[in-house]
Amino acid sequence: MAEKVAKVGVKREDGYLYFIDKDGDVSRAAMARGGKKGGKASKVAKAGVKKEKGYLYFLDKNGDISRAKMSRGGTKKKKAAKKAVKKVAKKAVKKAAKKVVKKAVKKAKKK
Repeated sequence: MAEKVAKVGVKREDGYLYFIDKDGDVSRAAMARGGKKGGKASKVAKAGVKKEKGYLYFLDKNGDISRAKMSRGGTKKKKAAKKAVKKVAKKAVKKAAKKVVKKAVKKAKKK
């Protein structure tokens, strides 16, 4: 679950995207609509939050800065992919071995 990091109390306006910038402050940028491009970011409130690695920082519904632990599942995917590759390689080796044996049997029958 998320934990509150700093109480800021930002009131949101429609048409803006609110985020926590690299300085740990609350910033906003005009959202792109239709053919219009988005606007430049501007600071809304200074909070000076020090960001830790492995956390996602966001503005919660009360306008305060909160953070949630990021779930990273890359290693499991890598292991599964490796296993699948090994399985395919094993099948290919078996198939090639069968082919070689078949050829050898055919040659033996001809003689």
